Amino acid sequence: MEPGELERLFPSRFVSFAFPNPQPGDPYADLLRVAVLDSPLRASTSPPCIAAMLVPFGREDDWIFSTVAGHLQLLLSSSSSENFPISRLILVGDLPSSSSPKHYSRPRSDPDSDRLRRFQQRLMPLLFALSPKASFCRDLPDIPFLSFEDDVLRVTPVEKLVGAAAGEMLVEDVELDRSPSAPPELRRRLRFKRMPNLVQSQVRLVSDSSTFSSRGSLRPEAGSLVQPYLKPMLAGLSLIAPDLGRQVRSGLMPRALCIGVGGGALLMSLRLKFGFHVLGIEADDAVLNVAKRHFGFQEDDSLKVGLGEGLACIKFLSTSKTGKTFDPNHDKTDREPMALLRGYSSGFDAIMVDLDSEDAGNGFFAPPLEFVESSTLMAVRTILKEHGVLVVNVIPPSISFYEEMIESFHKIFAELYELDVGNGENYVLVATVSPIIIAESKSEDSFFKMLEEVVGETYANDALLAGKCNLAYSGFGALVVRSNPLTQTNPAKYFLDKGIFESE
Repeated sequence: MEPGELERLFPSRFVSFAFPNPQPGDPYADLLRVAVLDSPLRASTSPPCIAAMLVPFGREDDWIFSTVAGHLQLLLSSSSSENFPISRLILVGDLPSSSSPKHYSRPRSDPDSDRLRRFQQRLMPLLFALSPKASFCRDLPDIPFLSFEDDVLRVTPVEKLVGAAAGEMLVEDVELDRSPSAPPELRRRLRFKRMPNLVQSQVRLVSDSSTFSSRGSLRPEAGSLVQPYLKPMLAGLSLIAPDLGRQVRSGLMPRALCIGVGGGALLMSLRLKFGFHVLGIEADDAVLNVAKRHFGFQEDDSLKVGLGEGLACIKFLSTSKTGKTFDPNHDKTDREPMALLRGYSSGFDAIMVDLDSEDAGNGFFAPPLEFVESSTLMAVRTILKEHGVLVVNVIPPSISFYEEMIESFHKIFAELYELDVGNGENYVLVATVSPIIIAESKSEDSFFKMLEEVVGETYANDALLAGKCNLAYSGFGALVVRSNPLTQTNPAKYFLDKGIFESE
């Protein structure tokens, strides 16, 4: 590091170095790792906001704290408040012991608060030296120490591997704190190094009663829906439940297209619990292999997966249905999934999209920017049946992105509904090809009952999701974000008349 290099803020600049502990061996080792990252966004306050964070004990090898990508997401997530947009985040902790994540167990007790406070005070000269000149324009800068908390009690790495599209990834078994309402829970998770703060997939681990397994062994729970947004995504099917029920009773299997497979929990649930014929599209062969070897994912005659770029596959299906010419070289679709896709020209009852992306300024978000383009959304609508729904997991990087996305959907689809997952991060958008007819009484259709059984732990019975069934997330029904003025339909009117929602 050159002298004076950190005197000015520079977007996305990252510097890390070893530094002697000013309080040797207490509470960290004698040699510390110090990492400095400047926000990709220009400072919006004067003086700029500088913050520090101590890496939790034993987590120094975790990609969240040892990589630039993890550091960036810590900075961006800590800057969510408009009153404190962080311009530089400084991480201080022990030196990583290896290039790979290692076993971790949360310490039984936290360090003595007085010792930790003394350590923070002794770090202040270093933090001042690492602060830009602009932060001293009034007086010594106020540098708060941010804290990192999660529910991880124990981590056991299972396998680290590299995928052509996903890059370096990690399968890990974790024990999560569920106190005080429940005992700790064991899960298997998949994370990517390029966005380590995001759990790509997770399933519950349960005891394996197979006679071929050793005593005490664990296996992934088939179709496990512990990923927070999966139950809300399935609840979106309630909008077309009467149509799906009629298909099932007539002996026809509803069809679902899932863009993004991950660990395969959503696909397995659609297949095993709802009787769908499911087609999945996954861009990375390594991810698909991980799903099969570590997450209990299995293909069969009614659950197929093609390898390819999901958005290009949607466009291929659309051009096949409309009779237009498709250029696989231009749209980056492998010929292998093209042969598989030709068997789905009749369209889908539901399209589920679980794709994420990232950029230097926003960190990770979902779906990719290309998905919300009008041409892509029109292609999606083309391959949906007349009663079909599009269900999308959304992680908006900003309010403006979300508003623009809603407006894009509004131009293409008849109606649009929103479910707030409630974790402060995800939303689920459900778009319909045709207007939804409000049912004013609870349906006794068997498909509704299946939905209740699958999402019953999360969804209450005291409100209606889009007026169609007695499912609602955290006691609130789906909000009508937009309804198409051309159809003059407004399902929210039913809720307002019944007093379920208050008018804004």
